[in-house]
Parts: sequence; C-alpha cells; structure tokens
Amino acid sequence: MTTHHPTEQLLPAEQLSIEAEAGKRWVQVGFLAIAILFNLCLVAQLLTVGLAVFSDASWWQIHVWLVRGYGGLAVLLFGGTLITPFPKLITPFPKRIQALTNAIVILLLLQFVTAHVQQPLPLGVLHPLTGFTLFTTSTTLIHRAMKFVRGHSDSAENLDIQNPDVQKLNA
Repeated sequence: MTTHHPTEQLLPAEQLSIEAEAGKRWVQVGFLAIAILFNLCLVAQLLTVGLAVFSDASWWQIHVWLVRGYGGLAVLLFGGTLITPFPKLITPFPKRIQALTNAIVILLLLQFVTAHVQQPLPLGVLHPLTGFTLFTTSTTLIHRAMKFVRGHSDSAENLDIQNPDVQKLNA
C-alpha cells in the first residue's frame, strides 16, 4: 500500500482498495468475535449440563435454550466464510478456517440428531462425544482465526498452492 500526502487526491481504484482493506478487516474481526462468543456459549452449555446432572434437573431447560440461542452464531460464522461477493475486495478466509467452520455446522446438526433421534439406534450415546468434538473444533477455529486476523498466519495457509509439501504443512 502506498502512502499518499493528505493533499493528494486518490484515484478511484486506490480509494476503493483502501476501503476494501478496511472492510475486509471488519469482516475478519467480526468473524473472530462471533467465534469467541460461540465458544463461550459452548462453555455455558457444559456448565448447565453439569448442573442438570449433578445438582438440579431444571438446568436442562437452560441447556436446551442455550443451543437454540447460539445455533444462529454458527450460521453467521458459516456466512462469514462465504462473504466474497467481490473476490478482489474481500479475500476469503483460509481453507482451514472454512473447513473448521463447516465442521461446526455439521457437528451442530449431529448434536441435534443425537439428542432427538433414538430409533432404530440409541444415538444419544454419541451426544457427549459430538459435543466434545464441537468444543475442540470451536477452540481450534478461534486459534486459527486469531492467528489469521493478527496477520501471523502461515503464508502457505493463505495461498492456493497445490504443492504437496505445502499441503502437508496445512494438514
């Protein structure tokens, strides 16, 4: 990015580029904030399920209410990875962040299925395991997104290189 003297007029393309960079930054920071909020909601879920099992069963209602409330955050995260209406203006998130976000949506759907579908197999036994996987995936997403937003992500992660050595680094 070139530095301009305050009295110089920017060309329309340069002004658009500066505005696009600012917009891209807001999308990235907003995505990170939503990911953190989502993770905090998962912690609250774990606490309420513990309270329901070990203290007072009335906490189950809050446990259910929480998932209905924060499920929309997963949709926002998923949408955040798709915000690329103008590829030159707002760059997509790295593939790893997109994959983690997709995994969160899939795991939330599995959580719903394991909680509500009990025939012909008792899928409820998988509910705690998918919940743990959801929390781990969410935490990993935060770490990756934080690295990306701070600009310290691996350069290979941000490039679309088909080099097998680079793919091993991204795995």
